[in-house]
Amino acid sequence: MLCYMLQLMVELWRDAVEIFILAVLLYQGYRFLRATRGAHILTGLLVLLLGLTLISQLLNLVVMNWLLEHFSVFLVVGLVVLFQPELRRVLAELGSHSLFSFNGTEGASMDQLVESMVQLSHKRCGALFAIQRGIELKPYAESGVSIDAKISLELIATIFHPKSALHDGGVIIEQGRIVAAACVFPVSQKEMNDRSIGLRHRAGLGLTEETDAIALLVSEETGAMSLCYKGKLERDLEADELRARLQQIFKNGGEDITIDPKEVKKEAARVAN
Repeated sequence: MLCYMLQLMVELWRDAVEIFILAVLLYQGYRFLRATRGAHILTGLLVLLLGLTLISQLLNLVVMNWLLEHFSVFLVVGLVVLFQPELRRVLAELGSHSLFSFNGTEGASMDQLVESMVQLSHKRCGALFAIQRGIELKPYAESGVSIDAKISLELIATIFHPKSALHDGGVIIEQGRIVAAACVFPVSQKEMNDRSIGLRHRAGLGLTEETDAIALLVSEETGAMSLCYKGKLERDLEADELRARLQQIFKNGGEDITIDPKEVKKEAARVAN
């Protein structure tokens, strides 16, 4: 009996590994597709195909069966086109693993950046920053104006002054330096229930969905400071909380960690002291 069980385990271990891999892929696919416009499209498409298949099988519709069998080839190509943003996000997160991430932000530059955001928040000046990490933001930098300067309170205040020619757009930061301003970022297509999230926040979300960058935002309407990372938006952060979140992200090497507000506040208090 024992020998039979061992033989059975040897024969079935490949099936177990295959089931595990498929389960992981399905779960990760669900994570990336939920709360996106593509999820509703995929659900409607599956319902339509299942309904047509059931009807054609029950009524023995020969032509319909033939069309459904040959339609699967074109369906794969259509899904790739339909879910292009989601696929780009998956590949971007894969390439942004800590083993492939080299760029960082110096502590002094980070403090200057957070302090600049605090000043912009007090003045109710809208702002959008993108901190480059493993994936280059050169295509987005080329859409703006090249600067290549150290981060300073005066420079950031000048860029985002309401009457400045560079205030409408995002600033890209690489290795503690501002490399470009007035850059155009992709806007997130994710469906959101909160209508107060404007175009600037959607641009920050869109950039972090397609790259491993960190987006920092200041709301023009409320002055609230926010952070976007891996397609997730954290709003209404205090200066210490924002600084602690940045240190937390860089310390974990870009790994996707669970955000606990209590832990962030503890880290913020530790940083402040």
